[in-house]
Amino acid sequence: MSRLPAPENPVLDTKSTPLVQDDIDYKAGSPVSEDSAKKSKGTILISSVNKNEPIVTRRELWAYYLYYNGDNGVGPNNYSMTLFQSLATAAGFDPVAGPGSSCTGDNSSGQCVLPWAGGTKAVSSVVLVANGVSFAVMTAIFTSLGSAADYGTFGRWLLFTVTIICWGAQFASMSLTSPNRWQAAMALYMIGFISYGATLVFYAALFPRLARNTQHARDLREKYENGEVSPEVYEIEESMEKNRISNISTMHSNIGYIATLCLNLSLLLPLATNAKVDNYVIVLTNGYWVLTGIWWFIYQQPRPGPPLPKGQHYATIGWKQIWAAFKTYKRLPYTFIYLFSFFLLADGLNTTGTLVSICQNDKFSFSFLQNTYLGLAQAITSTMSTLGFWYIQRYWKISTKKMFVVTNVFTILIPLWGMIGIWTQKFGFHNAWEFWAYNVVFGLFQAPYYAFSQTMMAELTPPGFDNMFFGLFGLSNRASSMVGPNVIQAIIDNTGNNWQGFPFLFALCTAASLVIWFGVDITKGRRDAVGWADENRKNNNTEFADHAIEAVNA
Repeated sequence: MSRLPAPENPVLDTKSTPLVQDDIDYKAGSPVSEDSAKKSKGTILISSVNKNEPIVTRRELWAYYLYYNGDNGVGPNNYSMTLFQSLATAAGFDPVAGPGSSCTGDNSSGQCVLPWAGGTKAVSSVVLVANGVSFAVMTAIFTSLGSAADYGTFGRWLLFTVTIICWGAQFASMSLTSPNRWQAAMALYMIGFISYGATLVFYAALFPRLARNTQHARDLREKYENGEVSPEVYEIEESMEKNRISNISTMHSNIGYIATLCLNLSLLLPLATNAKVDNYVIVLTNGYWVLTGIWWFIYQQPRPGPPLPKGQHYATIGWKQIWAAFKTYKRLPYTFIYLFSFFLLADGLNTTGTLVSICQNDKFSFSFLQNTYLGLAQAITSTMSTLGFWYIQRYWKISTKKMFVVTNVFTILIPLWGMIGIWTQKFGFHNAWEFWAYNVVFGLFQAPYYAFSQTMMAELTPPGFDNMFFGLFGLSNRASSMVGPNVIQAIIDNTGNNWQGFPFLFALCTAASLVIWFGVDITKGRRDAVGWADENRKNNNTEFADHAIEAVNA
């Protein structure tokens, strides 16, 4: 691939976009004073466009969308877990009947355990342990490498590396053909799940910079500089551009989800009696991602960050910057309130999804075909809802937060419904129709959740520090769930009942949603973030990217 590189450390022409400093009186490392808060109350902080960065081309944007089209989670997030749980169940035994018995026989008690650390552990708990450990590893990745991805071309190669690892783990699933390989299935599931989670975070970190460099964003910026639009209008339209790319990329992920599942039916139906059909399906799913994802690494234009500061190392700069960021939480209160509350919300939602999937796999005897049909129901409704929510938001100019709140209501209702299953067998994820309803409701109201939560983070992220703060966001979104699975697996081990985990998840989702609804002000948080980025660039102009902030009087 031959391409002229962009300047390694692009610098804004301060003559053409002067910084108005009189209205801002921040001191590095200290909270905003009452006087400075009053001064900056009438100030709108605009993230400028660095004209040294290339404009996003149609080909590049489509390559970005196509990557997410393939990175839809069908393989590493769904099929791999089903295969792992299926092999573990086949290798386990009924604790009531004793070792050597079958967990799936006609007279089985419904419980299933595996030899574990000198004792036994329920298969459901083993799956949750795998998830908890995976999220812990994600924590280390996001905290160590998230901020480092803002420097040079490290972020570009980081996404490429974790993508290759995920592809390799998926292709290696072809070897998982017998119950005695359940440990290998667990390892490959964890490797694939960890690298898949990393691809989502480092992919999402790209979109704020893309949104600032589209032709529409550049035209809008030109109109603002010419006085044709007010700062307030510019701020709203810039937010809408972020929502546009976020929603379209989410829609493409859902389209890819549908395409992958339909493609898999070409194997699942004619090869229904073949013992290796599940392995073939994972390989086919992964091949689809390779075919659609490779173009991003070919057509991505260079937009490197600044060089790594002298005396720093990629392995440690992340921890240092995150510690510095945490020390300024008083300066970015709404950003950190959102990160903390989303930590809890994502933990609740992700663990709820895992627990419902465990119940679903048990109900349908680990059938890839049945899971494909259920996945299609979710994917089709997800695509419809993503487009529908985006149309509603764009038509009525509804804020990102209000749209996000709507999705939060259903985040709470899902574990609440599961709680009912503790006291009755008639409802609460005990019947086939409930899993159909769950996938439809999840598609309608939780697919937009991912798009709007990502845009909320983009609004609250200091411009130019995208990987640093999206690394923290990834910590909240993925690594947070090392808490929920460990709590739930302990509950299941003690009670022998999967449904006993839902009350904890209901409380977790409810508490987190209330904090987001009443504790996060997006407008103030965005201005705090841009002001924070501006000051850090002025005080550390050799260490940070995108010297591109302008403060204007509203």
